[in-house]
Amino acid sequence: MEKTFIRSGLCLIFSLLLLIHNPIYGQRKKKKKAASENKEQKDSGLKISEFEPTSINKVVKLPGLKFPNINRIAYYRNEKILAQILRLERNKQWAEYRELLYTYVTSFGIQNFLRKEDMDLVWRLANVSEHEGDRALAKETYRLLLRHYRGDFSQALKHYEELVLFEKPLYANLDDYFRLVDKRALIDTLQPPEDVLVDMGSYVNSQFSDYGMTLGGEDQNQLLFTSNRSGRDTSAFNQQFNPSHANEDIYVSEKTEFDMWGPAESFDAINTKYNEGSPYLTKDGKTLYFIRCMTPDGFGDCDIYVSQKKEDGTWGEPKNMGPGINSYAWDSHPSLSMTEDTLYFASDRKGGFGNADIYYSVKKSDGNWGKPKNIGPFINSRGSELSPHPHVKYPVLYFSSSLGVVNFGGFDIYKSFIVDGEFTEPKNVGPLVNGPGDEYYFAIDSDAKQLYYAKSRVKGDPNLDLQSFPLPMEAKPNNTVRFSGRVIEPTTGEVFKGVVTIIDLSDRVEVAPKEIREDGSFDFELVNEKKYLLVIEGDNFFQIEEIFFVEGDKHVQIPAISVNSSLSFASIDFDPGSSKLKPEMENNLHLVVDFLVKHDNYRLLVTGHTDSDGNSKANLKLSKERAEAIRRFLINYGEMEENRVISDGKGDEDPIIYNPQSEDEKRLNRRVEFKIFLDEYRISVPVTDDNFEWSDD
Repeated sequence: MEKTFIRSGLCLIFSLLLLIHNPIYGQRKKKKKAASENKEQKDSGLKISEFEPTSINKVVKLPGLKFPNINRIAYYRNEKILAQILRLERNKQWAEYRELLYTYVTSFGIQNFLRKEDMDLVWRLANVSEHEGDRALAKETYRLLLRHYRGDFSQALKHYEELVLFEKPLYANLDDYFRLVDKRALIDTLQPPEDVLVDMGSYVNSQFSDYGMTLGGEDQNQLLFTSNRSGRDTSAFNQQFNPSHANEDIYVSEKTEFDMWGPAESFDAINTKYNEGSPYLTKDGKTLYFIRCMTPDGFGDCDIYVSQKKEDGTWGEPKNMGPGINSYAWDSHPSLSMTEDTLYFASDRKGGFGNADIYYSVKKSDGNWGKPKNIGPFINSRGSELSPHPHVKYPVLYFSSSLGVVNFGGFDIYKSFIVDGEFTEPKNVGPLVNGPGDEYYFAIDSDAKQLYYAKSRVKGDPNLDLQSFPLPMEAKPNNTVRFSGRVIEPTTGEVFKGVVTIIDLSDRVEVAPKEIREDGSFDFELVNEKKYLLVIEGDNFFQIEEIFFVEGDKHVQIPAISVNSSLSFASIDFDPGSSKLKPEMENNLHLVVDFLVKHDNYRLLVTGHTDSDGNSKANLKLSKERAEAIRRFLINYGEMEENRVISDGKGDEDPIIYNPQSEDEKRLNRRVEFKIFLDEYRISVPVTDDNFEWSDD
């Protein structure tokens, strides 16, 4: 039935008929013991629908565009081919035009990305790819354009947003997420995820800026980081340009036996009157890469240095990595690939895409480092890319960027999967990590369980603190399974607005909630072979909960029941002459409980009905007892106030079918009606044998 909105009173009426089908909605389970039993049970799939494999939108997918000239030539231009492209465009020979335009654009060098006339060709390639139906290439090219175009890209953004309308992540309000998690912790024994955003405390952080960290030692029991807390005498450069306590030094904190980080101490074997920072320690703990700035033997503002640990445990004299790695500009944030044969770093040297780019150098067979190369236009942008961090076990590169298609504040953390030496489209690691401020200079432990990074609360705030907390799902290096679904009303095809939350039951890992898209769809990227809890909430349908187990990419169709519709469940059926609730009824009654708990501005009237068999007076009494049994269950399970639910019985006075001729027709008359009213609406109904008046007073 429709919702009718009236200023003086609003009511929503719906009926739960006793004889209907498909009791398929697993809601909140019985308290404590039942929840624990469900947690231990390994479900092979959602009860709400059969799993279907999906082959679209793979999580790990390399870009279709390739730019082989990026580190070969600075600029590409071919007048002859440009003339051919313009001729094909005039003649509207779109297939040939697209093919030749693709060949020309993918021949670009870095300088092409800095020139508006060349980026206009990228715009044309995106546009004609969209026109010719190649949506994948169009989306990829629009993203490239948004990352690099220096003019007005509003039209490109409009086209891109239309293409990804039903694909882009719509992260939900995190306050609602933590409300849901807290509610579940009170109701069920299912353990909620870990809390996030934990300051590392005064043993590590100071009143000054603390950032640029790495995990060191074979057991990763050392935290090395940068701080400008030092009171030592500074270099002439710092005294001239940063006289107010600007000296940067490296500090070390050791993990204690209680799995806590101890007091940070200065790394005196490395620190000098010059600025030192951005340390990176190899897996064996014997080689330290770091930066030192404005030194007499330096090549630029800041250079990358290396120091080896001696057999006696002391550190050798640091050595500048030389002009083969360092430049006349700023070079910083060194880190190594998981095989330690590739050095990644950030630099603002000339010839890059933006203010600062990420570069890499591959170690040669003689042990020397090769010529640095720009990592390319899919990672770098017209903005700044900093703090590259390859994971030590998984082929994933993390980095920080000031400019991304999905962005939550200033600098955000992104990740890119590495496949055969190439990098996938960067993904923002989500709002549980990135906020309205800046996030960069970070590290992840080898087991991908803990995240360490520097964070400012406000965009542009130079005073950073170190944070550490369990690595959320979006930031995992191995969340490569796509779990997607669509929430619809099964009979009408109606789609719903709402929020989908995934709770990791295996590892208690946070998963950022997402809003349901306009077409009813949602998707998550999860770790394979783990157990999860799916929770779907909305204002106009009943909450859905299911425990499921992920085994490969899956897609589910999720039927949701609108609160505006007539509802029916085969399980709500009393034994003849009995008013005792049966266990199989309870799961569907949770639908009503969840609605009332979430919408505390509504009240409920439960009315019982019987068929015409037997004595009318006895039928009236039985109908009231059945309605009261349901009322008591709803009140007790939902822990609601007594006046939130009222019960009544009509016996055989109000049948759906007069003069029923079959048992099925009689069972249709045996029903329970639920009427939901706003608090402000006043009604008077008989509750038991006595009259009870319900008012707002």
